Amino acid sequence: MTLDVEIPDPPTLHGSRNVGDFDAVDEPDERTGDTVRREALADFLEAGAWEDAFDEWAKETYMTEGEFRVVVELGLIDEFDFYWNQSAEDVGYRAPTVPADSVAARDDLDEHDVEDIAEELDSLGLIVSEVLETDYIHRDGEEFGYTWE
Repeated sequence: MTLDVEIPDPPTLHGSRNVGDFDAVDEPDERTGDTVRREALADFLEAGAWEDAFDEWAKETYMTEGEFRVVVELGLIDEFDFYWNQSAEDVGYRAPTVPADSVAARDDLDEHDVEDIAEELDSLGLIVSEVLETDYIHRDGEEFGYTWE
């Protein structure tokens, strides 16, 4: 199934958050360069990573146009967050969820719809993460902790 919608602007990335919110990886107590890495990820999203990933996701998603309209209306795209996972040397992400009060206030959403939306937003986050890692982050650059030896 293909979702034929206009590609929304990429998320703005909201600054430092507790990495424990993203995954179970133990991070070093002292982390350096997080702001620079977050800015670099945001730049990559603006430079085409978001569009590339969104196109890939839209070709395979089962999200309907109605469900996507709900995602846009609730501002969920900008709630995505991506960060550089220093321990695993990969891009971690946190996909947004449909707020419970939004479900209660809308007649067009039920629990099944909310689960479907959550699953598809997680899929989008994973694809964005993979596109950033494979096509945009240069493994020989120092901005993500790599050094040329």
